[in-house]
Amino acid sequence: MQQQSEHFMFGDKSPIEDIGGGLKRQMLGFNHELMAVKVWFDKGAEGYVHKHRHSQVTYVESGEFHFNIGGEIKILRAGDSCLIPPNVEHGAICPTGGILIDTFSPAREDFVGE
Repeated sequence: MQQQSEHFMFGDKSPIEDIGGGLKRQMLGFNHELMAVKVWFDKGAEGYVHKHRHSQVTYVESGEFHFNIGGEIKILRAGDSCLIPPNVEHGAICPTGGILIDTFSPAREDFVGE
């Protein structure tokens, strides 16, 4: 994994990656211990149900998201957040379009490559 991001990252200069399925991702900063990522969801886009070894906290910046965490589904809106423990299946559907800020510990190696 790349060691860490720059100390200062500017939204208008940091690349936005189209990850498919109506989702886009932008790195906000990371090192080996921590990562923050901004994720745009088109209307109706789905973050498929998956699990990973990382602890995750997600903040809803805008939109409405139907989050499934370990089989429990809740509707989250702007200003809400959730904690996803390691190795718990989770996913989200965004019927409105919206933006999430995801934080991971440790960093998601698969997001930045080797």
